[in-house]
Amino acid sequence: MQNSNSLSPEARRELTELLAKLKGEVTELARTHADQAASIAGFAQTSTHEATRSEKNEQLLKLSLDGLSASVEGFEQSHPDLVQIVNRICTTLANLGI
Repeated sequence: MQNSNSLSPEARRELTELLAKLKGEVTELARTHADQAASIAGFAQTSTHEATRSEKNEQLLKLSLDGLSASVEGFEQSHPDLVQIVNRICTTLANLGI
């Protein structure tokens, strides 16, 4: 996130809070689903990078956000907070890419 000069303070704060919440959820998930937790963390990092880089590549942003969304499929029942946080991150990052 530190690479983006175009990120408003409000967007930076929201994204930082969401990523902190995601970290807690991923840590919890890693206790029982380490591989899936690693995928979620990796896609979150890549998506954040793509959305906040100075020269955006819309195709890479879309692919990374699709990967992030797909990485939490199947956890709606067992980890609803995780899915909700990922959905909010995807929406926030997609809006940055506009």
